[in-house]
Amino acid sequence: MKEIIDDDVIIDVKDVKMRFTMYEGVNSLKETVVRAFRRDLKKKKFEALKGVSLQIKQGEGVALIGRNGAGKSTLLKIISGLLKPSEGTVKVYGRIAPLIGYGAGFDGNATGLENIYLNGAIMGYTRKQIHDKLEDIIEFSEIGDFIYSPVKTYSSGMTGRLAFSVAINLIGLNSDILLLDEALAAGDNAFNKKCTARLDELRRQGLTFVMVSHGAPTRFCTRAIWLDHGLIREEGDFSAVHKHYIEATNTVPGPDSK
Repeated sequence: MKEIIDDDVIIDVKDVKMRFTMYEGVNSLKETVVRAFRRDLKKKKFEALKGVSLQIKQGEGVALIGRNGAGKSTLLKIISGLLKPSEGTVKVYGRIAPLIGYGAGFDGNATGLENIYLNGAIMGYTRKQIHDKLEDIIEFSEIGDFIYSPVKTYSSGMTGRLAFSVAINLIGLNSDILLLDEALAAGDNAFNKKCTARLDELRRQGLTFVMVSHGAPTRFCTRAIWLDHGLIREEGDFSAVHKHYIEATNTVPGPDSK
């Protein structure tokens, strides 16, 4: 693990801005290509983050809360390194384990077994590290002999269980920070309880948690950062910030959802 500086700060975000290009009046890729060929494509910039600064200390559990489009997932992807900010800096002093869109890197034509090695390699683990955890991954996923079938034959639930199982069984190896986007939705209630128990174990081991939430209470976080239209509106004790968020948005607390 890299040296921690600034009083155990493990994530340091300074004045981060993120702009995306949006195309006006198009509803499909085909229409985009046709209008671009005709030079009739109108573009505009959308600023998802408008100057966000925050610090997260080693061992903290922090929830990013806010409505859809507030910038939560964008910020999480920037912290993970999946996106590069348009302006500002992000410094991370530890190894990140991202649970963001898990399963997105799966090859549908490859078997579940092959995808375990593929996904693990993408996450930065060696073949030996993956092999040593292989039995645990397969058992945790509960997909049985389907592990030898192409992933394209899986249901969405099976794909989610396998992807989550790969991530959840590997992240404890050399990781310092867990990034989790939205609620656990990789399987049925029993499977989700098992995932929650595993995450509890990782919190007890001292991993830093940064989780995206729509505002529903989470057992893993004691601090919340409320994002509103690309800006931090409030941050502090989770219960207090969550209460103010609910009051301001008239949102009924409940399970996270996209």
